[in-house]
Amino acid sequence: MNSQTRVLVLTSLAMFAFAGNSLLCRMALKGTAIDPATFTSIRVLSGALALWLIVSMRTGTRVQGGTWPSALALFVYAAAFSVAYVDLSAGTGALLLFGAVQATMILFGLWKGERMNGWQGVGLAMALSGLIALLLPGLSAPPLGSAILMVGAGIAWGAYSLRGKGAGDPLAATAGNFLRAVPFAMVLSLALQATARVDAEGIAYAIASGAITSGVGYAIWYTALRGLTATSAATVQLSVPVIAAIGGIILLGEPVTLRLLGASIAVLGGIALVVLRPKSAG
Repeated sequence: MNSQTRVLVLTSLAMFAFAGNSLLCRMALKGTAIDPATFTSIRVLSGALALWLIVSMRTGTRVQGGTWPSALALFVYAAAFSVAYVDLSAGTGALLLFGAVQATMILFGLWKGERMNGWQGVGLAMALSGLIALLLPGLSAPPLGSAILMVGAGIAWGAYSLRGKGAGDPLAATAGNFLRAVPFAMVLSLALQATARVDAEGIAYAIASGAITSGVGYAIWYTALRGLTATSAATVQLSVPVIAAIGGIILLGEPVTLRLLGASIAVLGGIALVVLRPKSAG
């Protein structure tokens, strides 16, 4: 397998893993008895164990990296993500999450003084308008509380990503952050133990989400990133909400609404304009 084919295969696997997080969470919270807090705790714990094993096997040393503020952002993302998926479809949730992540990172760049050209400004306006349109009241609108939670999860993940920029070893940093996030998840589960519910199927989905689509998924992604430009890395993630929506239709029988289609075109197309157009000088 040549290097380009290897990068393509690894990138595709990573995108399916990221979409799989949405599908596994939705499948667990829709079709099993597990509650969001327990799902979050098992996901974070299994992800921490998987990443610890991967990093330890790779380096032969204990996990070193990560920070407590980044771990808190990771936990906020994971907890809000789980609670939001109680009422959101896989495709809608992934679109809200992805749009909020990218909008957070783009707006932060503007706040730090980055410049945009005219097409990039149009793209940002399109993406934000698509998110707002998806949240407006109407028969096909997602539940507002869950939608706001998913946007919050996206903002937390965007903050986590921004904090991780420049990390010498992003996989080791992610492993350290997952390990640090475990106490936060345990505290959440203890606080909500009166409403805790579990079953074997729900636990299996949570472990798969943590160990495979999170832990192994991140390991694959960071390997693929070595062969991708920054623009390519940002652009390829446009596929995640699409994969999640298709998976939701096939696996969960979720409907596709005109509102979701229109919002998807606006958000994904707008972000594509931002990341594909060269930035203005100055």
